[in-house]
Amino acid sequence: MRILVVVVAVIALGVGATAYALRAPDKVSVATEAGPVELSSGRLMFVDDASGKVASVPLADPAGPRRLSSLSCKRFYTAAGQGLCLADASGPLPGASAVFVDRGLTERHRVEVDGVPNRAKLSADGRMASWTTFVTGDSYSQAGTFSTRTAIFDQQTETYSSNIEGTRIAGMKTTNDMNFWGVTFAPDDRTYYATMSTAGKTYLIQGDASEESAKVLRENVECPSLSPDGKRVAFKKRVPGDGARPWREHVLDLSTMVETPLAETRGIDDQVVWLDNDTIAYGLPGEGIWAVQANGEGAPRQLVPHASSPSVVS
Repeated sequence: MRILVVVVAVIALGVGATAYALRAPDKVSVATEAGPVELSSGRLMFVDDASGKVASVPLADPAGPRRLSSLSCKRFYTAAGQGLCLADASGPLPGASAVFVDRGLTERHRVEVDGVPNRAKLSADGRMASWTTFVTGDSYSQAGTFSTRTAIFDQQTETYSSNIEGTRIAGMKTTNDMNFWGVTFAPDDRTYYATMSTAGKTYLIQGDASEESAKVLRENVECPSLSPDGKRVAFKKRVPGDGARPWREHVLDLSTMVETPLAETRGIDDQVVWLDNDTIAYGLPGEGIWAVQANGEGAPRQLVPHASSPSVVS
């Protein structure tokens, strides 16, 4: 049954990908340059749209020539000189692989996963990893039409929770419709923030990876991303508008619980990354990687065309 469900998800994603391909230009031309693709400080990593390969550009010149690697990923994230690549499984059956790579993008460890790749994250020191896959449906836009699997893996102790749906939520009874996704870690490698959905609503939760417990902080929060200083969470909030991408990015101050809508008004279906404490970056299908100020001011600006899944090498 699980294989059948995943097959349905892959077919759904394939239809979406085909539709996008029909809309996209026949040829995409971007400037490239020779050179190694390594997790070197000051570079912006991303997935090249045309090839599906991990690529990089200088953060100081993100629109400049890119270097292409041989590593294929759907999502890529880097921290502390290592990377997490969430890729389609290479076998005959649908699935995904969570691949841990070193500074030179050489594989160190691999975990085979059910489902279609969706989100990937490392803690700031690289110890904790999390990934999310879809196992039915292919979109967060319609509550109740999808199911996720979200894992947390401790590289130091090799503790692996393949599905955090057993997490105890304070004040709430565990139900079969609970889904979790979009984990982001605090500096203590124990506390994390994530999205939980149940009964047609989404919530920001603060979890404890050691105790496998969590508490609800706020309603209508998806795909949180903790700022480098650990004081704010960027997230997408469901708002009236485009039915396909009905979200607007906000930043929540965790001490005051005051939220600020950002200047980007297009629907962002992404778990954004923080370039620094003042700026977030995100992917827009067909539009490349963009950045916007985290205080709600300014205007969005494009960083890298024909790219997705940005991540900064610190």
